[in-house]
Amino acid sequence: MKKLFFSSLFIVLSLLGLLALRVFMPKNSVMLSFFFFYLLFDGYLWLTVRGSIKKYNPVLQALTTVAYWLPLALTLNLILIGLFIPFLDWNLPFRTYVQSFVLTLFLTKVFPMLTLLVADIIRLKKFTFMVNKSDRNISLKSIPRMKPLLVSGWLMAIFVFMVMMYGAAFSQFDFVVRKQTITLPELPSAFNGFQIVQISDIHLGSWGSKKKLTQAMNQINALKPDVIFFTGDMFNYRTADGDGFQEILHLLRAPYGIFAIMGNHDYGDYISWSTTDAKRQNMEDVKAYYHSLRWHLLLNSHAILKRGSDSIAIIGVENWGATHRFQRLGDIDKAQQGTENMAIQLLLSHDPSHWDSIVSKKYPKIDVTFSGHTHGGQIGIDCCNIHWSPVIWISRLWSGLYQNPGSAAPQYLFVNQGLGNIGYSGRIGILPEITLITLKTPRP
Repeated sequence: MKKLFFSSLFIVLSLLGLLALRVFMPKNSVMLSFFFFYLLFDGYLWLTVRGSIKKYNPVLQALTTVAYWLPLALTLNLILIGLFIPFLDWNLPFRTYVQSFVLTLFLTKVFPMLTLLVADIIRLKKFTFMVNKSDRNISLKSIPRMKPLLVSGWLMAIFVFMVMMYGAAFSQFDFVVRKQTITLPELPSAFNGFQIVQISDIHLGSWGSKKKLTQAMNQINALKPDVIFFTGDMFNYRTADGDGFQEILHLLRAPYGIFAIMGNHDYGDYISWSTTDAKRQNMEDVKAYYHSLRWHLLLNSHAILKRGSDSIAIIGVENWGATHRFQRLGDIDKAQQGTENMAIQLLLSHDPSHWDSIVSKKYPKIDVTFSGHTHGGQIGIDCCNIHWSPVIWISRLWSGLYQNPGSAAPQYLFVNQGLGNIGYSGRIGILPEITLITLKTPRP
């Protein structure tokens, strides 16, 4: 009876917490559903942990219990605090790092959950085999789980926790400059050697250090680019995320200007607004924010860059994502109007799935598309000629340069790994990126 009571209480509290998060962050409803099943497995794993610690002294039992339930306890406490002080009004570094720490704790427990599941599947198979081979009554409890398998899960959890903490402490701001040359047959000679710096996904709502952001801006300026492209996701939830950062972003310099587009996070769709007017005002605040920086925000529009007697077109579209979780506001036809006779058209589109689904199939005149969105997964391997991240399971085009094999003339996509972070405030293997792209004409 006692076990049933606590199990029911656990499920009810989990559901209440999930409902509270669903109301606040409607865009994340699908992920919250997965989180509920995670909590069920969490309770299932606890039953095995509780059985294992019964032989410990009371103090050690209590410490183990507290450590095990710490992530859920922190989550419930943060939800309670949010009822009195809105989440978005919390101190930014505190909000950023406590959220990342809780996420790290939850992720590390996935490994012992998986090994427990595998151990129980093996156990069930053994039980079925023994029942079929014997007439005697055999209970499932009489068949032990594979202890080495369970231990390996917890060792992996400890290892992952340590690596993720390292990534948050030391790699989060380890900016890397990636240099890329793109050769375009029709590039006007005046633009041969034209240098573009691309940055993406700054996510000011997760930026806990103004000093590090200043360092990134100075690092970009040191490259002396001709033009700077920012390919979306300046904010996390609302434009107010950027308050206090304008002076730092205003440090950027490029003789041909700074051009920007909006990403999926910039529309304010990840939180609930009190009124439609409040959300509409947030969009106006986005435009005003870029105006204050003197960056050119392209909303399904274009700009013409002139160098000598030659010129190229910079086209910027609003966000367009292949999955329905993301906005589909990008209008290339509208943005292209007036660029029909331009030899070179460079497109800024936040989500690389736009290039994969639309641009590469219907717009052969667009020479290079610049995207971000994926963050390179923030975790992966980028060394020894290995460039891999688990984000490839979600986005086929996730980092670096891609070429359209079906295009008669060279047509490219470049995906930037992002400068900031979201969710997990760290980087492991996949570092925050500043891209320096040089446009070249073919050698004679």
